[in-house]
Formats: sequence, C-alpha cells, structure tokens
Amino acid sequence: TKRAGMLRQVSDFSDFSRGRWLRELLCQGEEPSHVQSSPDGQHLLVLQKSRLPPLPRVVAFQRHGIGGADLERNWQPPQPALVGLLFLQSPVTLGSWVLAIVWEHGRTEVWHFVVAVGWQLLQTLELCQGARARIISVCSQGASLVWCEERPPLDAHSDMSKCAFRFCVCTRALEVGEQGVRLGTVRIVLHNSPEYQLLASSQNVFLLPATASFATTSKFLLIWHPETAKLTITAPSAGFISSKVLRGESDFRKLLLGSVGLLSGLAPLDIHISAVSNSGGLLLVSTKGAVNVVEPDGTQRHIFDLEGGPLAQGSPVQLKTFGSILACMLAGVLYLIDQNSGRLIEKKILNMKEVHFLESPGEEDSIHLLTQTGIYSFSFSKPEDSSRPEPYLVEMVFEEACRYYQRRSLSSSKLTVEKLKKGGVFQAPVALTAILQHSLRQKQKPAQGLQDTYAKLLSTVSLELQSYMSLELLKTCVVCAPESEVESYCEELVEQEVSRVLHSDMDKDNLAYLNSIFASFPKAAWKATRSCLQLQQNGDGLLVARATPEVWKKVLGGLQQEEVGQNGIVPLFELICASFLRFKPKWLPSFVELTQQYVSISWAYSSKEGPEGRVPLYKRALGVLARKNQRSESDDEMELELLLCSKRPKAVLQALHLLIRLKRWQRVVEVAEKFSKLSPLLNKEIFTTLLAEFAQHRELDPYVDTLWPLCPTELTASDILTVVLQHLPHSQEDPVPFSSEGNQLTVGLLKPLLQRVVQRPCIQDEMYLDALQSPTFPPPTPPREH
Repeated sequence: TKRAGMLRQVSDFSDFSRGRWLRELLCQGEEPSHVQSSPDGQHLLVLQKSRLPPLPRVVAFQRHGIGGADLERNWQPPQPALVGLLFLQSPVTLGSWVLAIVWEHGRTEVWHFVVAVGWQLLQTLELCQGARARIISVCSQGASLVWCEERPPLDAHSDMSKCAFRFCVCTRALEVGEQGVRLGTVRIVLHNSPEYQLLASSQNVFLLPATASFATTSKFLLIWHPETAKLTITAPSAGFISSKVLRGESDFRKLLLGSVGLLSGLAPLDIHISAVSNSGGLLLVSTKGAVNVVEPDGTQRHIFDLEGGPLAQGSPVQLKTFGSILACMLAGVLYLIDQNSGRLIEKKILNMKEVHFLESPGEEDSIHLLTQTGIYSFSFSKPEDSSRPEPYLVEMVFEEACRYYQRRSLSSSKLTVEKLKKGGVFQAPVALTAILQHSLRQKQKPAQGLQDTYAKLLSTVSLELQSYMSLELLKTCVVCAPESEVESYCEELVEQEVSRVLHSDMDKDNLAYLNSIFASFPKAAWKATRSCLQLQQNGDGLLVARATPEVWKKVLGGLQQEEVGQNGIVPLFELICASFLRFKPKWLPSFVELTQQYVSISWAYSSKEGPEGRVPLYKRALGVLARKNQRSESDDEMELELLLCSKRPKAVLQALHLLIRLKRWQRVVEVAEKFSKLSPLLNKEIFTTLLAEFAQHRELDPYVDTLWPLCPTELTASDILTVVLQHLPHSQEDPVPFSSEGNQLTVGLLKPLLQRVVQRPCIQDEMYLDALQSPTFPPPTPPREH
C-alpha cells in the first residue's frame, strides 16, 4: 500500500528579507539558478549564472530577518568566476557554521552571520600555491577543502590536448577558531590526472570525469577515502575494480598501471546528473533515465528507471534524499522512491516550472520544495488502510522473473511486472511469491492456507527458505551489532556466501563474486574455505579434506585462466592457493597433493575435461607463487615442495636441478634416494644427473655410499665412463699426471662404482641362471618305451 502525500505552501517569500527581490531573481535568467540553504534552514543563497545583464552574482536572503548587513557578490568576465559555495561547521559555537565562497583563481572568502549585525567577512585566504593555478571543482569534506585544480604547462605555446593530465587533486584543512581562520598545508592527493568533478559525502570524496575526451579515463570514477588514505577505482558497468592505499603523492598514471587492460574493455560512463545521498552513496542518473547508486566500497546497485525514455541533453533533473526516500524531479513530475527496495512510493505532477529541493532540518517525514512562487512542503500521511505492504523479496521475485522471461521472449513488446502479475501465463513467480508471503508472515505455520500444490512445493524448498531467512537475520545482526562483534558476524556471513556459491553453478559472475569476497575479506574467506573443504590435520600430522565430490569439482573443474580472461579475475583453485600462501603456507603442498589424488580418482588420465588435461595443478600453484610481490628464501623451499609433491618426472628433475643450483647436497641425495624408486626411467635420469655433478666437483664425495646403490642395472661401465668424460671440467692448463688441485676426479674415486657394475651379474647370465644351477647336467635320458 502506497503512502499518500500532501503538498502545502509554507512560505510565499514574505517572511524573507528582500522577499520580493528573491521572487524576481528566481524568475529571471536564461540558465537555471543554483539554490542552496544554510544548515539551519534560515538562509537561502541564490547563484544566478545568467550571461546577460544583470551580471552573474550570488545573493543571500535571510528568513525572519530583522535587518543587518546583506551578502551580495557579483563578477564580470574575464574576472575569475565563482566555483563553490560551501557551508563549514564552526567549532567555536556548537551548531554554528561559516560560509566559504571559493573563486576560480583560488581566493577564498570566509563569511559569518551574526544576529542583528548581519554578514561579516572573517578572512580572505589563498587556497592555491601557484599563481597560474585554476580551480575546476571544490567540495568540503569534514574540516577540509578538497579541490581539483588545473596547472597549465610552463610553455604557453604547448598544445593543450597533449597536456591532458595537467590537473591535480589537492586538500587543505580549514580551521575556524576564536583567533580567526587558519589554513593547513596543501596536500596533493592525486597529480598528473585528468579533469575531475568532485562530490563529497560525510566520509568520502567521489571523483567524476569532467569530460569524455579520453576514452580510457572516461570509463570509470574514483572514490577517495581520507581516513584510510585509500583510493578505489570503480565503474558502473563493471562494479568494483581495484583499491590502493596512497602513500604520499600518488601519480594518476601509475595508479592505473595494473588495471589498464580491464579498463580499456569497459563501456564509457553514461551520466546525465549526479548527487550524493544522505547515506554516503553517489546517485547517478543515466541518459536513459536509469537511477543507480554507487556505494563507498565501489559496488553499484540499481534503484529505479524514470519514465519518458532517453533524457535530452541539458534537461534539468533534481535529486535529493530524505531519510530512506529518494526524491527526483523531472519535467514537472515528482518521483518519490524507496532507496532500499527501488519501489515507486508516489508520482505527482507539479505545475511548476523550476523546482529546487531544500534541506528540512528536524522534519524527516517531509520534503521541502522551492519554486518561483514560494516554498512548499510535501508531507506523508498514513492511509486508512494500514495493511502490511508486500515484502520486498516478493517484488524482487517478479522483477527477476520479468528479466528472465524477457531474455527468452521472441516478442519485441516489453514485459513489465504489472503484466506478469495480471497475465496469469507464468505460474512459477506466482507460486514462489505465494509461498514467500505465507512463509514470511506466518513463521509458525507457513503451510497454513496454501494450495496443495504450493504446500508440496514449500516442502521441497523449505531448506533453501530457512537458509535465506538465516542469511537475512545475519545481515541484520551485522548492521545492528556493536563494532566489537562485527568481525565475527562478517566471518559467518562470508562462510555462508562462499558455501552458497560453491553449491551453485560456477559461472563467470559467481567467480567474479568470489574474487571480490577473497579480496575484501581475506581472513574470513580463508576460514570459510577451510570449513567448506573440511580441511584439518589428522593424528599423523597429515592434511586431510572431507569435502563432497560436488565441491571438489567446483574447486578443480571450474573455469580456468584462459576461459576467465585477463581481467583480474582468477580461477577458484588459484584463489584458494593464494589464501594458503597468505595464512597457512606449509599446508599448500599437501593441499596440491590432495587435489591430485582426487583428480586421479575422478577423471581419467589426460582427460581434456579434467584439470590435469590442460595445465597441471602443481604448475597452477607455482603460478600463484610466482605472482607474489616480494620473493624470499621460503619461496624457494615452497617451489621445491610443490615440484616434489606432484611426483611427475619432469617436476622431480626440475626440483633436483634447483637443489643443485642452491648447493644443498644433503637434500639432493635425499630426493634422489626417495624418487628413484618411482620408475626405472626416472631412476636413470636422476643417477645420470648426479654422476655428471660428481664428475665436476667433490661436493658429493661424502654421499657416495648412498649414491652408488642407485645405479640402474642397465648401465654398464662403458656408459658410466662416457657420462664422466662428457662432464669433466675443462682446464686452461695442460694436463699433468699429478695435479696439486684436490678437486679433480680420479680413478680411485670411481673404482667402487665400477667394481659394483663389473661384479654385477650380466642380464643374459640371469636368464640362464636357473638352467646352470640344475642339480644334474645334462638332464637324464627319459626311459624308452618298448
């Protein structure tokens, strides 16, 4: 049931000082005026941008005024224009404020209003440090001013199109005290950047590209978080892209280095108008009339679609949030929308040419509108029918069903939610919404009053419904919990989400969602992974996993890198390996070994459908290790363990060569002794490799008692000497019978090996050994038959 709204006039400007002039000012001018109210609602500032006489100016009007000095400032091109009117809180008196008027060349006037005295100029300051700097956009964030300024090249004849990145984003504290106004030092947030329009919420600053002249930079927007010194890159067409902590000054081009490939493939920004909501999000209206909100974390959510089709260039759209209600004014029509659900609460046609939203301090349930004839209040009243509205979830079901059927429809006519509800053709959403309504309203006996067919369906989906209800309850706990408990609730929420995705189809969207979870909540995602795979150590200290075959197939048989693309998203197996490396690195080789065991059971050897049919799992794990930012000695040990845990001949030999390069001879011998037993061919390769090393230096001499028994049976003394001669070190001097150097190979060192090979029975002798060892030779003559 929609709430009915009532419009009433609260002022005809007669209660304003110079009210008649205010009315005239709102009615003249070729461009719409910019109107801004003070935090206490007692002052109106009107910025007239008309290019015709009278001159562009800003004028302040006081409500219930009793005289005093007025505030009026005007300018005439080529004088620097006004770029910002900012109300800042003054800590001198609780609830008091000052007005900062910022001009294009950086000059800032700080004004204060005193009752019965009027407007007083407190101080004039210079924001910019350079004389040639020009402010493009300015906003206030807390007790600081943040602005984007243009710094023209020193060479006046430079082509401005080649100096596109001549802007920088700066911030400076502005403190108002009893001694006057004081500016802090200039801090550069971003330099060598394109032109940005700045919008500030209570915690963050949004940076919107001011022009679309550069293909890549006009596809995304930035969010600066001053408290954490973090900059987030997001795009309405792709959502969150990346986030980086700024250390000192940050170069715009270096900031984008890791995301250029992804950004180049995005759709250009489609922004008709933008505004900041009272919840801290950025409201965007596209040229198609779609209203979206970009949250401070970079995620995006669709709210509503305005009627009337594409918006004409320059057509005014007013946006303002009042509590949970979004008010939108377009072409004389006032839309009131619930921000949380996106439902249209009311649509009202107003016979007013130009409308501005005003602050309404202390009146949460009313919207104040400024028109050319006065100020109006649009208040909500509860209708007589106070029956409960449909749950938002029911509306979401119909909206999702509408999109689903539209994609599969051959008809060109647009399917709407209203048609879906009234048509009676599609029964699936009707049945599901009936179940949801009964379940959400009658939690004790959800099946009561349902049709038999719906009751049967409810018994089928009851577990999913319980899971949904518990998830919604958990989300409520996260929102309402004290700060000390938020982390534990977030961990539980992440675990439920990871489990849900692992039990659904692992498509690109779900994989991208998992990537964002692992990036945003790494510790919680690690705990969720351990829980979903049921990873633990047994009594012998070995890693075991009791995950279901379905989950294993999602981990190993899902999308791989060549299918995902080079957009920063990594496959699930790589995500889990990176989590192991961060939180439990010593478990990673055991995990890879577990996955190989599962693959050998579930997929045929070299099957193209299985993960081993493409890139072996140990190589994928090595790829994750190689992507670490800083290499350490422990990474060499991890590489060895990953190579050896695969038990593949090539990997074992690669590990052996790595150990030889590191001169870890004790470990070389241990690996040789262990893996020579796997196959005769690998035994031969290992022994030949070590024999070649033995010929070159004396590091392996202490281990010959372990090495010589590894000699393959098919190697002859001639084969051994051939290998040795091929790998003897080349001396620069003429050979002499008795060398003073102690690192050369001698016959005495090889003698035990050669004796072992010579004394070994010949293979042919072994073939006839049984016959030669017969008790009588030749065999007795068989008896003759008579």
